[in-house]
Amino acid sequence: MLPSEQMKSPACQHLLIFILSQFVTAFCLFAYIRLSTDTGPQLLSRQPSGLTTQPGNNPTPTQAGSQLTILRWTWPFQQPTALRKCSELLGIRDCHITANHSWYLKADAVIVHHKDVCSSPKKLLQGPRPPSQRWIWFNLESPTHSPNLGSMDNLFNLTMSYRRDSDIFTPYGGLEVLSQPQNFSIPAKSKLVAWAVSNWNPASRRVQYYEELKKYLHVDIYGKHHMPLPQNKQVSTLSQYKFYLAFENSLHEDYITEKLWSNALGSWAVPVVCGPPRENYERFLPPDAFIHINDFPSAQGLAQHLLELDKDPVRYQRYFQWRTWLKPSERPFWALHFCKACRVLQVTETYQTLPGLSKWFR
Repeated sequence: MLPSEQMKSPACQHLLIFILSQFVTAFCLFAYIRLSTDTGPQLLSRQPSGLTTQPGNNPTPTQAGSQLTILRWTWPFQQPTALRKCSELLGIRDCHITANHSWYLKADAVIVHHKDVCSSPKKLLQGPRPPSQRWIWFNLESPTHSPNLGSMDNLFNLTMSYRRDSDIFTPYGGLEVLSQPQNFSIPAKSKLVAWAVSNWNPASRRVQYYEELKKYLHVDIYGKHHMPLPQNKQVSTLSQYKFYLAFENSLHEDYITEKLWSNALGSWAVPVVCGPPRENYERFLPPDAFIHINDFPSAQGLAQHLLELDKDPVRYQRYFQWRTWLKPSERPFWALHFCKACRVLQVTETYQTLPGLSKWFR
């Protein structure tokens, strides 16, 4: 096919539209940060639907060149990890990020990981709160798996989650626009469909959908109570498959996890997704980079489509054309999330309280 004909193909047109949208998003973000720096930013300027704020005392503006101190109240999931300088990760002024509680009275902000404190109010910060100290609510779980959200109201000043309308946006993954097109080769595929699942709930939508799908299509299942999948063999194992079932454990806005970014895209398998609507996925991915179960009237229709693609290499390869101009970002890690908080804190100085956090997140 000639280059001019390739550019006219629907796949290329979708890819160009997606790339343009990414540039527009990046430009808007740059403009927002410049505006925030020049005019004195307001916390929650992108106020989530249903989330209201209450004014409080403004903190002393951060002096140029001074270093903010951020206290991590707990290591997420009680798993310590190595940190890196924010100047290296994001090209910003470094923050002093610590887990030492002796810094509490001097910290400019405190990051509280929901999963580690939600079981008991006693696990939250106790005692007098230093003036102007900002508390950050950090959560990467879906609302379905975030108990006791009501206990988080009227405590926090900033939200930090996978939701795009969070104050500090920390998604599970993303795509980077390449400076020039790249050639790529799809790894050899000898198997059809894989699924790795740790939480097997027969009543869940994803398991019920699988039970119907398996009537028409064989799926290799890995995880607890199924075939083992060691972490160091995940990529080599899943890359043998043409398709991966990136089925989320619950359906919520923007809740698109490592099941897609790492398990599927990281292994060069075409994601078959079960989660929020297709339109939500298309905020993060080109429309021809994945297959949504809602694209078909039934599991039988999906199975038929996958079997057809298995026999048609040309159609199958179209699901990879976006990789000419885009590539998945490296998997986010805790240090990057903390540095994103550092970046936002350096440009937001208004102190407000979030009374409706639980209503917004649900």
